[in-house]
Amino acid sequence: MVSGASSTFSAVFPHSYAVVDVETSGLARRRDRVLSVAVIQVDSGGNVEDSWSTLLDPGCDPGPVHIHGLTRERLAGSPQFADIADQVVARLEGRVFVAHNAPFDWDFLSAEAGRACQKLAVDRRLCTRALARRLDLPVVDFTLATLAEFCAVPFEIQHDALADAQALASVLPHLLGLAADQGLLLPLAACEPAPAAYPARAPKARRAYLNPGPLTGTGLVQGMRVAITGPTTVPRDQLIERATRAGLDVTNAVSRRTSALITNSPAEGTRKCRDAARHGTPIIDEAQFLALLTDVIPGRYRDHRPTESPALGTSVATSCPDPAPVAVPPAADRPDIAMRTVMPALTTSVASAPDAPAANPSGSGHAGVGAGRPGQAGVGPRPLAVRRVLVVGGPHDAAAEIRRRVIEAGGLAAVNLTASVTDVVCLPGGERDRRMARIQARGLPLTPAEEFVRRLDGARDGLLMGHSDTSIAPAGQALVRGAVVDLPLTVAGPRWALAATWGWDSGVHLDLTAFLLGEDEQVGADEDFVFYNQPQAAGGAVTLSVDGPAEQSIVFDLAALPPSAHRLVIAAALGAGRTFGEFGAVNIAAQSPDGRTWLQATLDAGTSENTMILAEIYRRGARWRLRAVGQGHDHGLPELARSYGVDIED
Repeated sequence: MVSGASSTFSAVFPHSYAVVDVETSGLARRRDRVLSVAVIQVDSGGNVEDSWSTLLDPGCDPGPVHIHGLTRERLAGSPQFADIADQVVARLEGRVFVAHNAPFDWDFLSAEAGRACQKLAVDRRLCTRALARRLDLPVVDFTLATLAEFCAVPFEIQHDALADAQALASVLPHLLGLAADQGLLLPLAACEPAPAAYPARAPKARRAYLNPGPLTGTGLVQGMRVAITGPTTVPRDQLIERATRAGLDVTNAVSRRTSALITNSPAEGTRKCRDAARHGTPIIDEAQFLALLTDVIPGRYRDHRPTESPALGTSVATSCPDPAPVAVPPAADRPDIAMRTVMPALTTSVASAPDAPAANPSGSGHAGVGAGRPGQAGVGPRPLAVRRVLVVGGPHDAAAEIRRRVIEAGGLAAVNLTASVTDVVCLPGGERDRRMARIQARGLPLTPAEEFVRRLDGARDGLLMGHSDTSIAPAGQALVRGAVVDLPLTVAGPRWALAATWGWDSGVHLDLTAFLLGEDEQVGADEDFVFYNQPQAAGGAVTLSVDGPAEQSIVFDLAALPPSAHRLVIAAALGAGRTFGEFGAVNIAAQSPDGRTWLQATLDAGTSENTMILAEIYRRGARWRLRAVGQGHDHGLPELARSYGVDIED
């Protein structure tokens, strides 16, 4: 048993649960199939009510047999999913769907149910990996095996659906008890699919050429993006066909990436004409366009010949410079759980000038990364190197300034009150924060903002505010906005996640999105835009995972990205009319496949923005780099998507 686990959590969380695990033939739910499924019914007190599992004949290759051990021979004669769909529906009905990496298991089971013309009667799901992160458990990673060891649960057989589900059913009461004791809400996510944001349409072919930019006096170049508005002499569909055959990309909207707008009536003031004027897009008439179509200049292929990457054994472009640094202006529980240093040292160095200059938002002379290793060139004193600081009260800009200073001093800025918070800074009004009772019960150092700044300014070495427990250390390296770091692929492998978390009680809906870009800073196809209604790109190499109401992740496999992929931009978008100034801080964490957190940044300098670029992962020769961005835009998600070449109509 976990020390201190509550036996009364059923009063706090009066749910019944269906603990689920599936083994699959691959990672893409639209293409791959479920090979085995286990469902264990658990009551609100954590007691097992029923256990059931079965193998399935998927009618396809079973995929990675070395992982799950399910060969064609072993699966032969098993039922198909349609044969047992009624049983699965009945065992899940009315319960909270629980799994370790619940979005994965839910997506596969719901996809199988759809093929069988069934609907899973489940409204909410609980990801135990997200719950373990929310609890801030003192573990080296958040794999099921590690959590089982932490909870003293036997777990001898892994990657077996029934054995995994049994272990998780035993771990679940421990996690629920800790959550009840700490007064935490469960990260319950809705299981219903999100409503469609944009009209469905037939998929377009991938763009074969890189976009060379706006139309100039030299003529049309293959890869140019052109839009058409108003009446034309040649029928519109024929005009589009001729342009497409010539190697041009015809779009339905005008953005800053559009090379030219074709119209015979520029004075009519259509939406496309207004957008062209706003972006400075060249405008030509139909006759000029047809004349230019007779002699289109050859363009650069998007999938150009790459070289071999020694780090991954996969192709990377060699001609990709570091993107220009983003201009980032300065920004005006359990007391018995000790968070110990369990992370190995980061094995790659922080990118430094002139190779990849990092923005210095403070102008204080510190390097772009606030928590570099001791002895790292250009990094100043790190008095908060083993601290995680929560800021309560005050206006947004004042709280953002305190968090910025925390990160520059080598600490981590907390978004929520978790077990690893070591200090609390109180701005005016913070004494009324609903978390204050828990802060006082834990005996956390509570310091007025003025005193905190005074002590920080006077600190040189050692710890701050007299808190001397050096065994308490937040995992991961802290990044300031604009900082650039090489991902340690040789240590952690190519499959990573960029997890975003925010205030659990924010009450504001946020959507995490991603854009897979080529060297021309545009998507190769609309399918390279990942959002809640299109959760995968590049055959599953980039995936959106919704882990809870305040937890989402973009999972990306760097070895599986196409050779033309140069950069992955990860952004956040708020609902209509909401701004990041009222929303507050977003914490991002780069996590390796085993769940270890290597890099963290807290981004909260937003004011009137509706969308924000959180991070960029991009190629630099044989390396992949991560940049913490934190740059906002006043427009919404559709306009942001258009700026990266996604063809979206209002």
